[in-house]
Amino acid sequence: MSEVYTHLLRSGISFTANILLLMTLMQPKYSKRATLLAMLGIFTVNLGMALACYLSGNLTLLAQIEMVMYVALCFAVRPMFKDTFMQWLFSFITVQNITDIIIIFSFVGSRYLPYSAYANILLRIILFGIFLLIFSRYVRPLYRQAVDHWTAYFAVALAIYITLFYYIMSSDDIVATLTEQAIPMLLVCFIGIAAYSSIFLSLRNLQREFLIREENQKMQAEREYMELAASNMSRQLELMDEVSLQNSRAAHDRRHFNNVLLELLEQGKTGEAYTLLESYNQVVPKISKIYCENHVVNAAVCHYASLAEQAGILLEITLDIPGNVNVDALELTMVVSNLMENAIQACERLPQNQVPYLRFTCKCVGRLLLEMENPCVAGTVLDRSGYPVVYEKEHGVGSKSTIAFVKKYDGELLYKIEDGIFRVRILV
Repeated sequence: MSEVYTHLLRSGISFTANILLLMTLMQPKYSKRATLLAMLGIFTVNLGMALACYLSGNLTLLAQIEMVMYVALCFAVRPMFKDTFMQWLFSFITVQNITDIIIIFSFVGSRYLPYSAYANILLRIILFGIFLLIFSRYVRPLYRQAVDHWTAYFAVALAIYITLFYYIMSSDDIVATLTEQAIPMLLVCFIGIAAYSSIFLSLRNLQREFLIREENQKMQAEREYMELAASNMSRQLELMDEVSLQNSRAAHDRRHFNNVLLELLEQGKTGEAYTLLESYNQVVPKISKIYCENHVVNAAVCHYASLAEQAGILLEITLDIPGNVNVDALELTMVVSNLMENAIQACERLPQNQVPYLRFTCKCVGRLLLEMENPCVAGTVLDRSGYPVVYEKEHGVGSKSTIAFVKKYDGELLYKIEDGIFRVRILV
């Protein structure tokens, strides 16, 4: 009777490990409790069948019936998992391969240890524990990638399964087969472990290459952003030099004007002095409009607002940008410049029967919420990532710099095209 207990214990360990492996590798559709109850039902049926075979002393029949019964029972619980049929089949074959490999290793290994029946049980517990630990903690994300691309790996898993299935189902005495065919069966097991290891290593390398490629793309975007920043800085410096030169000329002209005005007043020619003042007020350029408290951003908005007015574009600008913002003012200025420049270019491409306008708003509620709205030509679309599609070469750098800016400050960026209206919203 003690021999029957050891057989039942081994069978219970194997089937329990199968249940845990299935729940680890697959994606249950229902709660863990419901899935576990269904698995326990299968476990009870399997254990009862194993008990009947052990009492009859026919281990070969048990091994063969378990192979068939396990397939039938697992197909019965297939609807309890989210995986597609082929993904589930790949996982099922993988679990069966792992189980067969562990059974073969534990049987062969126990032949060289004292109390082989109990050594077999101990080895089986250790090996199943190692595999469960590896899959649950380290391999599962890579395994899910293998399941998603099962077509590339299914043939390998199926070949290993068919080979082990043949050894078991063609055996007249399973104990004799495991003893006499130990070497070829161990070789099949090592090939299986090597095949699965190669799959996971290749997936890990591909994942690393993808991360490196993504990092390179990020570095490329940042480099383009820096180039654009340098270009915008150069343009801002040119504008500052131009303004400085204009101020210098205005100061020089004002000094001469003041001298002439003083001379007229000293001579008592107040009428001529009044006429001179009136003509001077007409030629003095108007002070730039103040759109927001941030001087750097305001200068950029004034510049592009002037370009828009010259192009006949209607403006509606309402900005609440304080002097001290939670982002770099120069970087924010470049983003604002890109938004307004892109909006102006979009308006310039509109057909003549469409009214061009630019609506730019910004609200400060702890974070900055910017929104740009302008009409766009038909055919303007967004890519799969939700970013504007650029067809012309050397264009789109501004959009990339905007994306880099938003990512840097962990913000949100949303592009939307609806009824011929292009909108971009930024939250930083």
